[in-house]
Amino acid sequence: MARIGVDVGGTNTDLVLECTKGVFYHKVPTTLKNQSIGVVDGVQGICRMAGIAPSEVDTIVHGTTTATNITIEHNGAECGMITTEGFRDILHIGRHKRPYNFSLHFDVPWQSQPLVKRRNRVSVAERILPPTGEIATPLDEQAVRTACALFKKRGINSVVIGFMFAFLNDAHERRAKDIVLEEMPGAYITLSSEVAKVMREYERFSTAAMNSYVGPKTAFYLRDLDSRLREAGVTSKLRIMQSNGGVSTVDACAKRPIRILMSGPAGGVIGGASEGAMAGEANIITVDIGGTSADISTIPAGAVKIMNPRDTYVSGHPVLTPMIDLVTIGAGGGSVAFIDEAGAFHVGPRSAGSEPGPACYGRGGTEPTVTDAQIVLGRLDPDMALGGDLKLDASLSWKAIEDKIARPMGMTVKEAALGIIRIINNNMALAIRSNSVARGVDPREFSIMPFGGAGPLHGVALAEAMACKDVIVPVAPGITAAVGLLKTDLQYEHTEAVIVELKTASDADFARINAAVTTLHDRVQAELDSDGIARDAQSITVIAECRYHGQGFELRATMPEDPVTASNVQVIVDSFHDQHQQDYGYSYRKAEVELITLRAIGSAAVRRIEIPMIARTDGSSIDRALMFVRPTTFDDGRTLETPRYDRTKLFAGDRVPGPALLHQHNATTLVPPGYVAETLDYGNTRIRQIGA
Repeated sequence: MARIGVDVGGTNTDLVLECTKGVFYHKVPTTLKNQSIGVVDGVQGICRMAGIAPSEVDTIVHGTTTATNITIEHNGAECGMITTEGFRDILHIGRHKRPYNFSLHFDVPWQSQPLVKRRNRVSVAERILPPTGEIATPLDEQAVRTACALFKKRGINSVVIGFMFAFLNDAHERRAKDIVLEEMPGAYITLSSEVAKVMREYERFSTAAMNSYVGPKTAFYLRDLDSRLREAGVTSKLRIMQSNGGVSTVDACAKRPIRILMSGPAGGVIGGASEGAMAGEANIITVDIGGTSADISTIPAGAVKIMNPRDTYVSGHPVLTPMIDLVTIGAGGGSVAFIDEAGAFHVGPRSAGSEPGPACYGRGGTEPTVTDAQIVLGRLDPDMALGGDLKLDASLSWKAIEDKIARPMGMTVKEAALGIIRIINNNMALAIRSNSVARGVDPREFSIMPFGGAGPLHGVALAEAMACKDVIVPVAPGITAAVGLLKTDLQYEHTEAVIVELKTASDADFARINAAVTTLHDRVQAELDSDGIARDAQSITVIAECRYHGQGFELRATMPEDPVTASNVQVIVDSFHDQHQQDYGYSYRKAEVELITLRAIGSAAVRRIEIPMIARTDGSSIDRALMFVRPTTFDDGRTLETPRYDRTKLFAGDRVPGPALLHQHNATTLVPPGYVAETLDYGNTRIRQIGA
């Protein structure tokens, strides 16, 4: 039985394969015009490496940035929206929040880059009333048909249907969907009650709009990939990584692509948490640095955090879907260094990507990047990139930095290259602080875990900037996100709005809560059943999302194991108080607590990839792994003769003193002077100051 994890980044596509012959790693360039081409090439390549046929692969788990890239590049589908009369402009008005309170010049993404243009938002007569969901005004079905005629005239084939209080009664949305399918067969349709059956009309409408905006292209990509894999002889199940850290099916993600907006980075966080456990470290700050971006997440006590719904924004638009708590910034090996009109020195967020890529790639790129700076400083060896598979031209790196940075700023090329590295490291350190210190986490109690193709070159500098205790480098840093894909479970989530004041709840209220729990349980179970998961392998948990009366946002609370009654409702209330105390440092134990939403999470455990332990050191010299010695420039400006070691030839317990570079196919690890790198049991590495 063979399994493959595939993570597609902005520059490279990373793969890991586990089979009876062992664990294999592979990296190929991302094909930006159609990512599925690179994925299929990578799958075929790694199967050849392992000596197996593609037909022997049982499961492929895929982390993709397709949906994310659509939101970043603003090239989603032209959408039409049908909404309640009088509420056409909710997507424009939003919450009247100022993104930057004291700025007179700021962008409001939901207005400057609307998911649905105003001329394509059509209101129709209908009205459902809270709190029971009774119908006050029937749906004007002819108005829905008229809206469809307008959409067809404008060539629109992606439709959002969002009605007021549809989370209490979705009858009008479902009827409108039937009409749209009659008038526009084959249209991509999103109901707000299907993707976010929760309170708050703006966030619900925005979530539905985002789903239709990214839906057609994402669905095409996923189904095209599935088809290409089958043409290549791969008959396995294709699973997609979701933003919440679980995996799902192609069909489920094609219908609800908002579930995979953070698909790519999520695999890295899962992989980082697992690598931390392998190294015996529970407190980890992961820094996944690829060619285009850096994804940062704080994992306290080994627990991956889910972001509060109030913070789940994608490209400035609120999206009510569970996401792993992480920060993404434009900082990667391909980040471009430039001087702006005022003479200021910047690095990123723009990236050279894989085409044309950094100047050293020799593909026509002329702008200096972080990768070019690493080459100029001798931290990357041009003849050793991807184990020698990718030939780089150091002279092009030197020329790009000299022409674009050094000469205009009156400095040497090495000074300019060091400046590029210091700026990008500072940018990442600020992002790490926003995800740790700003949330009450003390980095001194954490290990930095750098991965991604560029990560281990920056690990020690980031640890110094954050005063972290040490650096843990994973077994295969450039493939860690792909490895994480084979360490996660199948997972589905559904919600049901049930608004009840728990302290004064009646028997009828408890009956509503318990009926909603049953509905959610059956809905999640049906998805797991359709995925072929045996009942005894299914795990379904229902949680309550509560708030203090009138509070703006909810927190998750534990539900009692038995049906909710007056005798056990205090379990929910106490759990909410405890969570509020943990998150905010205070709670009001006597205040009224409102239940707002019930959420069911269904999962099925899958077999985890098993990384084999390596041999213990026999006491022999680490010279067995020595490759060659070359000059390298470090952050303090010193250029030292620095040995290069083959990381795969080091044994558990081997200690490599800095300065040194540890080479492997998918990444290079920098060990500065004054530090020592110790190889751990699984081939992972701990870097700490000598004497620490």
